Amino acid sequence: MTSTATEDNRTAPDLIAGADPDRVLDALFVNAPLRDYNLRPRTNDYTLPVLGMAYIATYAQQAGFNVGVLDAEAHGLGVDETARLINDVRPRWVGMNVLAPTYEMSARIAAELDDGIALMVGGHHAKAVPDRILADLRMRNLRALVIGEGETRVAALLADERRRAELPGVMWRDRVLGTHAAGIARGDTATWLSPDIDALPLVNREFLPQDPYLADDGRIEANIVGARGCPYDCTFCGAAVSANPDVKIRTRSPEGIVAELDHLHGMYGTTAYRFVDDLFLGAKRVIVPQMEAFTRHKIGDRYVWDATGRINVLDRLDDTMLDTLKANGLREVALGIESGSDRVLAGMDKRITAEMTERVAGRLLQRGIGVKGYFILGYPGEEQADLDATVRHIHNLWNIADRHSGGRFRASAFEFRPYPGTPVWNTLTEAGHDPDALLAYSDVDLTADGANEGMRQRDEFNFSVGIQFGTVPLPKLRATLAEITRKQHDRNRMGVAA
Repeated sequence: MTSTATEDNRTAPDLIAGADPDRVLDALFVNAPLRDYNLRPRTNDYTLPVLGMAYIATYAQQAGFNVGVLDAEAHGLGVDETARLINDVRPRWVGMNVLAPTYEMSARIAAELDDGIALMVGGHHAKAVPDRILADLRMRNLRALVIGEGETRVAALLADERRRAELPGVMWRDRVLGTHAAGIARGDTATWLSPDIDALPLVNREFLPQDPYLADDGRIEANIVGARGCPYDCTFCGAAVSANPDVKIRTRSPEGIVAELDHLHGMYGTTAYRFVDDLFLGAKRVIVPQMEAFTRHKIGDRYVWDATGRINVLDRLDDTMLDTLKANGLREVALGIESGSDRVLAGMDKRITAEMTERVAGRLLQRGIGVKGYFILGYPGEEQADLDATVRHIHNLWNIADRHSGGRFRASAFEFRPYPGTPVWNTLTEAGHDPDALLAYSDVDLTADGANEGMRQRDEFNFSVGIQFGTVPLPKLRATLAEITRKQHDRNRMGVAA
């Protein structure tokens, strides 16, 4: 954990995590804020940790480099303050994970960096639209754009920038000619693009200022990754398999995951964990051996855990396996429900129906396993009847939870925003939508509709590009979004089915 400082007097030692202040800083990995908090301060203080960035920092640290993480989102920093902190410590390199909603924040920070600081970027946005980033003059210090998993290639770049010429999936702009160049691998590329995730070092949590953390229930909780890659092709998702043909789907060994749980417990006293990857409860071939290991190690007697899950996969599990999940400590499953309209779900390629979702939720809730459902409002082609079906669906799921006192259902709704490189992005651009307009993200303020940020939870934030993609007008869509947010907040406060 980093030490605290007053908001008006925050300094680099207070905010940069994991670095040795007595050595030259080889790299500072920066997570840009979701918005400029100098303009509108945040009202909640917990966001999901940047585990991918921490993996890269840990690998570089074990390779002998002095690196740190500046999580501007976790600290609620503004653009100018973030840039000032970076320039004050003058790292050799700054690394940024650029995402579509935060790209503008990242570019504005990059524009303020001193010329002597080399910049590298990665993340989904870098992978989806590398040419746009390389052409952005605000990224004048950009020396390496890293596509895909970065541990081994980032460490190689820190050792010698000239090695980028032999690193696959690394691009840069020639500062003299203005042309784009890319590395050409020598020999096998797997080591660079798909590192053995069981051979990677466990994440050094010193790089994560808010993980582990003290949860509301009094437990010390940590986030964890059990796999990389996703075999599904949901049209709106940046992890869609068609958008990531280069990603080899890999799961960690069950024994390795158990070892990390025990390591975190020994180091920090953690007794609760959240698996944030797409596959932990997303494929039976993963679930079965993992539960066998959890049973052997009596995980359910010692810990509780949450995980993301696939509705169609859970629907095919028999009652015995669901009982095993509960016995092994499963506390809550996060499900991408997205819509209550089967027509919209088919357009998303979700491979589920509303009836299937309610059936799965009921089976989980009756065992005391909580369910958190994510919903997208305003998906392209959505009509009023589809939106009404989603609202009814949410109420049905609340009612199902109320009938099972052991579990609770939480609804988390978002306005649709297109991500570059996804299947729906391609559909929208082919239909004539301007990519610049599709990338004009801004955060959605629902205060006028009666819902404020304080009602939202740790991984809940809304962005919009201000385009009506369905037939429901945006003001009406946002009023519905606010209504769902308010009702879920009221249920949380009353402890409904808690």
